[in-house]
Amino acid sequence: MLTKNNLTILQPLKAKLLPNGEVLLTRKLIEAVGELAKYWFGSITVMMEETKEDNDQIDSKIFKVDELPFQLEIISFAKITPALLHQHQSSLVLAVPEYRQNHISKVCKIAGVPCIYVSEYSLKTRKQIVNVSTSNPLLRLRKIIWTYTQEYKQRKAIAMADGLQSNGTPTYQEYKHINRKPLFFFDTRISEEMLATEAEIEGRTKNRSQDMPLRLVFSGRLIKMKGADHLLEVARELKQLKVKFEMFISGIGELEEMMHQQIAANQLNDCVKMLGVPDFKTEFFPFVKNNIDLFVCCHRQGDPSCTYIETMAGGVPIVGYANEAFQGIAEMSETGWVVPMNQPKQMAKKIAELSHNREEIKLMSLKSLKFAQQHTFEKTFQARIKHMQAIAYSTRPNQVTQSPVCDAPEMV
Repeated sequence: MLTKNNLTILQPLKAKLLPNGEVLLTRKLIEAVGELAKYWFGSITVMMEETKEDNDQIDSKIFKVDELPFQLEIISFAKITPALLHQHQSSLVLAVPEYRQNHISKVCKIAGVPCIYVSEYSLKTRKQIVNVSTSNPLLRLRKIIWTYTQEYKQRKAIAMADGLQSNGTPTYQEYKHINRKPLFFFDTRISEEMLATEAEIEGRTKNRSQDMPLRLVFSGRLIKMKGADHLLEVARELKQLKVKFEMFISGIGELEEMMHQQIAANQLNDCVKMLGVPDFKTEFFPFVKNNIDLFVCCHRQGDPSCTYIETMAGGVPIVGYANEAFQGIAEMSETGWVVPMNQPKQMAKKIAELSHNREEIKLMSLKSLKFAQQHTFEKTFQARIKHMQAIAYSTRPNQVTQSPVCDAPEMV
């Protein structure tokens, strides 16, 4: 048995401390750590750096610090030392391979505490983010050079770590050969009881002829990185193609005001509806399950968005740009339709084709659900905990091994 049993999580999203013992965090973080707590054999400490700014996550919420399902510690990651880990009786550290945490696997090695990195953004995706978010060519070049430098440091950190958990296919394929114990998973908030059923899909698709409007949806931050501006280009093209459709857009972000203006200027009010940010579990997800035919994904980069598996969990197939994350899940699940990157007209053309083949949409809806059933919130976290506990209890392995995907019988 371990004599120390604290799981120490270094959360890269910064925390904003508020008066009266409150803190601004995300519901997703609370739910994720709460699920980890069900299976972890001891206490959990979440370490976060402080910010004075509000975060731009759509599920931000104010929590009482003393009511959190873990101990919250506000600290600069640069100040994490072997002594601090010993003070917390850490038996395992979860970190993220990024510039503020690339040193953590070395700190853990000195402390004799196992370390697992949780990866999400591949080098290709990080370069795509720079290209989308930086218009100044000189500044963009400097950021790309810095990104390559960080990739070298990240690979060294991942190679030194005792384990790797990769969210989505891109970083798993990129790093699985350099770490001793890699694990693959899909991030999701969908629990077993939330899944759509085949009966619900049958009811939703029943009598949906091509003369009825095709019902489309998008959810996420309304920013260029997520391709929110391309949604309206798709809508305009669909109108020109005489496709009957309704598009529902959920989210907030820097493009929101511009999108409202463009909807009015292009007379799209009759077919494009901005939903704001309805509650995910009680409003948005049930709405998608019961009313939506297709999810339109114009992501300009390959971050492993939980949107993919969560949409499929509602029995809704995806038509999306060929970023590496969507390509990976589309190939693995054999669902969805992949269109060329940054081609909203091609996206509209594919949607127009599908509007004349509602049976294909129905069949893809059923396949999407079947895949999502293998990657629920509970199954994913049970697999991750099994991987974590095996590493926490074991000595450092000497050989590179690969763990199968998270729904397989043996995960480590």
